[in-house]
Amino acid sequence: MVIAASGGSGNFLVTPSLGLMIWTLLAFGISFLILRKAAFPRIAEALDKRRKAIVESIESAERTRVEADELLQEYRERLKEAREQADEIVTRARRASESLQEDTKVEARRQREELMEATRRDIEAETRRALDQIRKEVAQLTVLATEKVTRKSLDDDDHRRLIEEALDEVDFSVLAKDGR
Repeated sequence: MVIAASGGSGNFLVTPSLGLMIWTLLAFGISFLILRKAAFPRIAEALDKRRKAIVESIESAERTRVEADELLQEYRERLKEAREQADEIVTRARRASESLQEDTKVEARRQREELMEATRRDIEAETRRALDQIRKEVAQLTVLATEKVTRKSLDDDDHRRLIEEALDEVDFSVLAKDGR
C-alpha cells in the first residue's frame, strides 16, 4: 500500500476516506467553537468599535461642516456689515467734507464782507477827514482873501462869521460823491 499511496501522488485527497472526513469535520467543529467563543466576539467587538468610530467621525464631520457653514454665514454677514459701515463712514466723511467746504466758503464770504465794510468805513473816515481839511483850508483862504479885499485885519467874530458864510456857500456833498 505504500507503493500504491506513493504511486498515486495525491490520489488520497481526491477520494477522501470516511475517517479523514470525520477528523476534518471534527477539527472544523472544534476550530469553529473556539473561534466562536474566543475570536468572533473580539472580531465583532472590533468591528462594532470601528463602526461606531466611523459613525462618530461622520457625525463629527457633519457637525464640523454645519459649524463651518454657520461660521461662513456669520463671516459673510460681518463682512457685509463691515462694508456697509465702511460705506456709511465714507458717506459721512464726504458729507463732513462738503459741510466743511460750505462752512469755509461762508466764513470766507463773511470775512470778505467784513473787510469790505472796514474798507468802506476807512474810506468814509478818510473822506470826512479830507473834507474837514478842505474846509479848514477854504476857511483860511477865505480869511486871507477877505483881508486882501478889505485890506484890514478882522477880529475873531468877523473871522467866524466869514468862515461860516463861506462854508455855507460851498457844496461839500459834491466833493464827497467825487471822493468815493
